[in-house]
Formats: sequence, C-alpha cells, structure tokens
Amino acid sequence: MKRPTLSDIAREAGVGVATVDRVLNGRAKVKEATALRVAEAAERLGFHAHGLLRTRAQASLPTMTFGFVLSKEKQPFYQNFAQEIQRAVAERHDIRGTAKIRFVKSTSPEDFSEELRALAGSCSALASASVNHPLVTQTVTELAAKGIPFFSLLNDVAEPARHSYFGMDNIKVGRLAAWMIATKVREPGKVAVFVGGSRWHGHVLRETGFVSFLRENAPEFTLLDTYVNLDTRQVTYEATLDLLERHGDLRAIYVAGGGIEGAIAALREKRPAGKVTLIANELTDDRRAALADGYVTMVISTPLRELCRDLIDAMIRVRQGDTSLPTGRRLLEPRIFLPESV
Repeated sequence: MKRPTLSDIAREAGVGVATVDRVLNGRAKVKEATALRVAEAAERLGFHAHGLLRTRAQASLPTMTFGFVLSKEKQPFYQNFAQEIQRAVAERHDIRGTAKIRFVKSTSPEDFSEELRALAGSCSALASASVNHPLVTQTVTELAAKGIPFFSLLNDVAEPARHSYFGMDNIKVGRLAAWMIATKVREPGKVAVFVGGSRWHGHVLRETGFVSFLRENAPEFTLLDTYVNLDTRQVTYEATLDLLERHGDLRAIYVAGGGIEGAIAALREKRPAGKVTLIANELTDDRRAALADGYVTMVISTPLRELCRDLIDAMIRVRQGDTSLPTGRRLLEPRIFLPESV
C-alpha cells in the first residue's frame, strides 16, 4: 500500500503542501485551526509522522488548567466522575488542557474552601460538587473578585457568585423517584427517604420533590420521618435494618444521595427481592448488580459524560472572554435505568 505523502495530506486537509511542511518542521507560524486540520488529516491517512504533526500543532495552542474539588474519593461514582473529567479535557484539541482534581478529606465547608484556595493560583477556572455553606460562598466570591470563574456541580452552591450550575433538576429527580413508587407499589404502607445531610441542598430538593409528589398523587402511603445517612453505607445499613424490624408494612425506600449499598445489603438479608421497592441515584457496578437481581427497582443517573463535556466547553469559553455564555443553571436530563435495561 502506498505511503501517504505531504501532497496527500495537503489535499485531505484542504491546504497547500508548503503549509503541511511548515507544520511538520515548525518553520513558521501557522494558524492553530489550520495546524490542527493538517494533524487530523495526517492521522486519518496513517502518515508515519502524524504524532509529530499533532505535537507541532498543539505547541501553538493556548494552555489552560482546570481545577476540580470532589468528595468521597473511594466511592465509585466520584471515581467515574474524575475519569469523565479527564476524558473531556483530553478530547479537546483546541487547547492544551490539564485537569487538576482534588478530593476533600471530609465534607466540611472548611475542607472544600481550603482545596479551592489551594487550586486557585494555578487554574484558569474551578468547579466543585460542594456542600452549601456561607464559607464556601465567601470563598467563591473571593475567587470571582480575582477573575477566577467557578462552576457548581450536582449541588448548586455559592449563588450568585458562581458562574453557573451543571447538574440535574433535583426536584424533578425526587418526583421521578416518587412516580416510580406510586406506579409500581400496589399495597398501601410506609415509605422512607434518606438524605446525606442538610448541607447538601440538592438532596433536600430531591426530598422536597419526592414528598410533594406522594402527598399529591399517592395519599395511601405514609411517609416516615426523613433519615440522615451522611452518605455512608454503614449508617444506611443499620437504619434500614431498623426500618425493616419496626415496620412490617414498609413498601419503599428512596436514597436521595449516597450510601445505598447499605440499604441493598440490609434488604438482601431480611427480604426477598422486590418485596421493598428501592430507588437509587447514580449507576455504579454495585447498583447495576442490584438492578439485575431485583433489589433495586430504578436508578436515576447523572449523564456524566455530557456534563463534563459541556462543563469543559463552558470553562474554555469563559476564559476566552465569550460573553454570550449563559449563566444560571445548565440542567441535564436524567438517565433512567431499570432491571431490563442493564
């Protein structure tokens, strides 16, 4: 098979041979978009030096570093989130981008503020899935005054100092969970809901949507007092065992945040699959397995790939001075997973 030549690359990229030569040998300045077009054409044709062309093309690109502060480093969901952030940065060929991802030691507002400040000096823009607290708002306000844009993720914080929010409509998420329970459960009885804590306003909004839907549309269910599980497996496990012991007519559980593996474990010990309807957020391997064996009825999941792609695009645009970029909330449609869809 004939090896591609510079002429072949030039024809594929829609430029002259001299332009390809300049990109390959770094002889003169070439527009970023043109250099990238040449590099992509060389890669498509299998040119032996396409890697060098890509390197030459990227050398002229602007450098940007993006900082992210996440929590719960060992939880699969946040591990997936970090991977999708890295992927979204790597897929951008119009910049030389780097993602700095830090995980807080605890979910205290002090830890979130400390990590954001630590990243501020080396990052073009920052984002975090943080708790709601005046200290976090104060930190974001200080960052904004220094020209460092901040984006809130999953849980909307620091309004109006933050640039925008990327995540789902959490009231809608709660109503979806309640709709599934009202649709699936045939016998009246008790329903329980878990939230991570009052500092996660996203969880509180999910609880609000959940409770309001059931009160409006399924008055045959008795809503138990909300449980705070601190997003932990062990607290959820022990609380679920207690619920099952005290309420023989427990029909459903909605875990609005993390820790649902504890509820799954308790149900596997004490009830047959499907006896208690269990609704989860965020698809992980454990939750996928519980869907498959009937212990979880539905998972409402954030489209992480879409979120990260749109977030990185927004970060780049705001740093490039794009004033047309909307502020406010970028709401993504939830992904619904059922036993038959996994």
